[in-house]
Amino acid sequence: MTGGALLAGPEPALGMEGAAAHVARLGPLPGLERRLIGVLDRSELRGRGGASFPVGAKWQSIAQRSRGTAVVLANGAEGEALSGKDRLLMESRPHLVIDGAFLAARAVKAGEVIFYIGEDLGHAEETMRRALAERGDAPARVRLLAAPARYVAGEESAAVHCANEGVALPVTTPPRPYERGVGGHPTLVQNVETLAHVGLIARFGDAWFRDLGRDSAAGTALVTVSSGKPDRTVLEVALGSSVGDAVDAAGRSVGGVGAILLGGFFGGWVAAAEAWRLPLDSVALRATGRSLGCGVLGLLDNDECGVRVTARIAGYLAEQSAQQCGPCVFGLRAIAEALHRIAACRPQSHDAARVLSWAIEVRGRGACRHPDGAAGMVLSAFQVFDSEVTRHTQRLSCSMPPPVPGATRWTW
Repeated sequence: MTGGALLAGPEPALGMEGAAAHVARLGPLPGLERRLIGVLDRSELRGRGGASFPVGAKWQSIAQRSRGTAVVLANGAEGEALSGKDRLLMESRPHLVIDGAFLAARAVKAGEVIFYIGEDLGHAEETMRRALAERGDAPARVRLLAAPARYVAGEESAAVHCANEGVALPVTTPPRPYERGVGGHPTLVQNVETLAHVGLIARFGDAWFRDLGRDSAAGTALVTVSSGKPDRTVLEVALGSSVGDAVDAAGRSVGGVGAILLGGFFGGWVAAAEAWRLPLDSVALRATGRSLGCGVLGLLDNDECGVRVTARIAGYLAEQSAQQCGPCVFGLRAIAEALHRIAACRPQSHDAARVLSWAIEVRGRGACRHPDGAAGMVLSAFQVFDSEVTRHTQRLSCSMPPPVPGATRWTW
């Protein structure tokens, strides 16, 4: 089940692995500047931030444009409310993240490396600062940048906007960051988990990484099994393992779960009976119209109402939007308000039909992808919880126990 790669070594709960222990365990970084992009291509490593884009191809696009002025931005914003993987990695294995960022800087001939770290991620920024102070091998200028505690702050154009203007809001595109990003230079925005994998692949090779996966999937990934911050377990799993394997490894009873929010708030609901056998593999999931996203498995217990939880998430995403275009300011707000009425069993006439219509209409019309992700989650809820939506809107009742104020397990 576990690949024993990123989280191999000392128990993560013990905190930061220092530079000396890190090198003693894994060895020094090899000089792979000219060959590393090819190695990454063959490794089949894909980004772990949500988009799952092939890493080798992404780096090559930057390298072709760089004239020694490219920028590497290590994205540790972790705006996804249910996720805990990036914080765990930065607090326990900071040198793996730094290895990957420095290797990236050499491979794409960067002039600057930025570590963009969520300001609400506990000791992550402090730990990364301590780890950088232990290093003497920086290939470029290095700076740390705090990412505001907002959902949209981790979007790549928002990260670049924050580095340029101090405002962590997405901007309309083109150009994309790889064309013109920080300071107008080609910019590689890469999730910190992805960079940590690079630090291992550079040492042990592409074949080693591919062999960590199951079936046709390559490598491992950090997965957060969660129904809120108080109830969150981060695991390293072999990609190609099933959702059920991960839930079982987290110590949760699969029999007590009714549905799973696969991929987090920008993912989609899946009925538990169908979810257990789904592979944790971005390529295979995409073929079924689903996404692994940032690796979140949000568990909805059998005694919790999916309509209520979806309404809470929709309200949160409406509040967390950039508030800079109609689909977010008006569309997501209207969807959330109608969902709250449905969840409370006090719907207005045609609320369910309106939610479906609005969710379809906002997709592809926003200044960024925030409305798309929110709408996709809502539409999946109307498929998985269709009978409960009907009960809430037609019988004006809920099949689940009444909610107890402050007692919901779904908190963030």
